[in-house]
Amino acid sequence: MTLVTWMVIFGLLALFAIGATRMARQATSDESHDTGLAILQFGRAFPNEAIRNLRSTADGKAVFVRLHDNKTGFMRNMRSHFACHLIEPGTVRVRDLPNGRGLSIEFLDAPFHNGDFVFASAAEAAEVSLWLLGNYVSASDRRDADEPRAKG
Repeated sequence: MTLVTWMVIFGLLALFAIGATRMARQATSDESHDTGLAILQFGRAFPNEAIRNLRSTADGKAVFVRLHDNKTGFMRNMRSHFACHLIEPGTVRVRDLPNGRGLSIEFLDAPFHNGDFVFASAAEAAEVSLWLLGNYVSASDRRDADEPRAKG
Protein backbone atom coordinates (compact mmCIF):
# COMPACT_ATOMS: atom_id res chain seq x y z
CA MET A 1 0.00 0.00 0.00
CA THR A 2 2.73 2.51 0.84
CA LEU A 3 4.62 1.56 -2.33
CA VAL A 4 1.56 2.42 -4.44
CA THR A 5 1.12 5.74 -2.60
CA TRP A 6 4.76 6.69 -3.21
CA MET A 7 4.49 5.74 -6.89
CA VAL A 8 1.41 7.95 -7.29
CA ILE A 9 3.16 10.86 -5.56
CA PHE A 10 6.28 10.37 -7.72
CA GLY A 11 4.14 10.20 -10.87
CA LEU A 12 2.33 13.43 -10.00
CA LEU A 13 5.66 15.18 -9.31
CA ALA A 14 7.03 13.97 -12.66
CA LEU A 15 3.94 15.28 -14.49
CA PHE A 16 4.27 18.62 -12.70
CA ALA A 17 7.97 18.88 -13.64
CA ILE A 18 7.25 18.08 -17.31
CA GLY A 19 4.44 20.65 -17.43
CA ALA A 20 6.57 23.33 -15.77
CA THR A 21 9.49 22.85 -18.18
CA ARG A 22 7.17 22.98 -21.20
CA MET A 23 5.58 26.21 -19.98
CA ALA A 24 8.99 27.75 -19.32
CA ARG A 25 10.23 26.76 -22.79
CA GLN A 26 7.10 28.18 -24.41
CA ALA A 27 7.48 31.48 -22.55
CA THR A 28 11.01 31.96 -23.92
CA SER A 29 10.29 30.92 -27.49
CA ASP A 30 10.51 33.52 -30.27
CA GLU A 31 6.90 32.97 -31.32
CA SER A 32 5.51 34.17 -28.00
CA HIS A 33 5.94 37.91 -28.69
CA ASP A 34 2.60 39.60 -28.17
CA THR A 35 2.22 42.15 -30.96
CA GLY A 36 -1.48 42.43 -30.16
CA LEU A 37 -0.64 44.07 -26.84
CA ALA A 38 1.75 46.38 -28.69
CA ILE A 39 -1.00 47.45 -31.10
CA LEU A 40 -3.41 48.16 -28.25
CA GLN A 41 -0.92 50.17 -26.24
CA PHE A 42 0.27 52.19 -29.23
CA GLY A 43 -3.37 52.92 -30.07
CA ARG A 44 -3.94 54.17 -26.53
CA ALA A 45 -0.83 56.35 -26.60
CA PHE A 46 -1.50 57.77 -30.09
CA PRO A 47 -5.22 57.36 -30.86
CA ASN A 48 -5.10 59.51 -34.02
CA GLU A 49 -2.38 57.44 -35.72
CA ALA A 50 -3.36 54.55 -38.01
CA ILE A 51 -1.00 51.56 -37.96
CA ARG A 52 -0.05 50.07 -41.35
CA ASN A 53 2.63 47.56 -40.39
CA LEU A 54 4.67 46.25 -37.46
CA ARG A 55 8.16 44.78 -37.25
CA SER A 56 9.33 43.21 -34.03
CA THR A 57 12.97 42.62 -33.12
CA ALA A 58 14.18 39.03 -32.90
CA ASP A 59 14.07 39.08 -29.09
CA GLY A 60 10.65 40.78 -28.99
CA LYS A 61 11.87 43.63 -26.80
CA ALA A 62 11.15 46.35 -29.36
CA VAL A 63 8.52 46.91 -32.03
CA PHE A 64 8.77 49.39 -34.89
CA VAL A 65 5.50 50.72 -36.33
CA ARG A 66 4.86 52.07 -39.80
CA LEU A 67 1.98 54.52 -39.62
CA HIS A 68 -0.52 55.44 -42.32
CA ASP A 69 1.05 58.79 -43.20
CA ASN A 70 4.54 57.19 -43.48
CA LYS A 71 5.54 58.30 -40.00
CA THR A 72 7.26 55.77 -37.76
CA GLY A 73 6.62 54.77 -34.19
CA PHE A 74 8.72 52.81 -31.73
CA MET A 75 7.74 50.70 -28.74
CA ARG A 76 10.03 49.16 -26.16
CA ASN A 77 8.75 46.23 -24.12
CA MET A 78 8.86 47.07 -20.41
CA ARG A 79 7.65 43.61 -19.23
CA SER A 80 4.01 44.45 -18.46
CA HIS A 81 3.57 47.36 -20.89
CA PHE A 82 5.16 49.08 -23.88
CA ALA A 83 6.81 52.51 -23.80
CA CYS A 84 5.53 54.19 -26.99
CA HIS A 85 7.39 56.86 -28.93
CA LEU A 86 6.44 58.69 -32.13
CA ILE A 87 9.57 59.40 -34.17
CA GLU A 88 9.64 62.90 -35.58
CA PRO A 89 11.50 63.55 -38.88
CA GLY A 90 15.16 64.37 -38.35
CA THR A 91 15.35 63.02 -34.79
CA VAL A 92 16.93 59.63 -35.46
CA ARG A 93 20.29 58.35 -36.71
CA VAL A 94 20.51 54.86 -38.16
CA ARG A 95 23.55 52.65 -38.88
CA ASP A 96 23.61 49.03 -39.90
CA LEU A 97 25.20 46.38 -37.70
CA PRO A 98 27.96 44.12 -39.07
CA ASN A 99 25.71 41.04 -39.06
CA GLY A 100 23.35 42.67 -41.60
CA ARG A 101 20.26 41.78 -39.57
CA GLY A 102 20.35 44.71 -37.21
CA LEU A 103 20.41 48.45 -36.81
CA SER A 104 22.16 50.72 -34.36
CA ILE A 105 19.68 53.50 -33.70
CA GLU A 106 20.24 56.79 -31.92
CA PHE A 107 17.10 58.71 -30.94
CA LEU A 108 18.10 62.35 -30.62
CA ASP A 109 14.93 63.34 -28.74
CA ALA A 110 14.78 60.20 -26.54
CA PRO A 111 18.33 58.98 -25.83
CA PHE A 112 17.15 56.40 -23.29
CA HIS A 113 15.77 54.37 -26.24
CA ASN A 114 19.15 54.26 -28.06
CA GLY A 115 20.52 50.83 -28.80
CA ASP A 116 21.24 47.99 -31.19
CA PHE A 117 18.15 46.24 -32.57
CA VAL A 118 18.49 42.84 -34.28
CA PHE A 119 15.69 41.51 -36.50
CA ALA A 120 14.84 38.02 -37.72
CA SER A 121 16.16 38.78 -41.21
CA ALA A 122 18.18 41.35 -43.11
CA ALA A 123 15.07 42.21 -45.15
CA GLU A 124 13.17 43.23 -42.01
CA ALA A 125 16.10 45.38 -40.84
CA ALA A 126 16.26 47.06 -44.26
CA GLU A 127 12.51 47.71 -44.25
CA VAL A 128 12.63 49.32 -40.79
CA SER A 129 15.61 51.45 -41.81
CA LEU A 130 13.59 52.74 -44.77
CA TRP A 131 10.69 53.58 -42.45
CA LEU A 132 13.04 55.47 -40.17
CA LEU A 133 14.61 57.34 -43.05
CA GLY A 134 11.17 58.28 -44.36
CA ASN A 135 11.47 56.95 -47.90
CA TYR A 136 9.53 53.72 -47.75
CA VAL A 137 8.05 52.60 -51.07
CA SER A 138 5.70 49.62 -50.94
CA ALA A 139 5.48 46.97 -53.67
CA SER A 140 2.17 48.42 -54.95
CA ASP A 141 3.72 51.91 -55.10
CA ARG A 142 6.63 50.50 -57.13
CA ARG A 143 4.24 48.87 -59.64
CA ASP A 144 2.45 52.20 -60.09
CA ALA A 145 5.76 54.01 -60.63
CA ASP A 146 6.99 51.39 -63.13
CA GLU A 147 3.92 51.63 -65.36
CA PRO A 148 4.34 53.92 -68.37
CA ARG A 149 2.32 57.09 -68.10
CA ALA A 150 -0.07 58.05 -70.84
CA LYS A 151 0.92 61.17 -72.70
CA GLY A 152 -1.80 63.65 -73.07
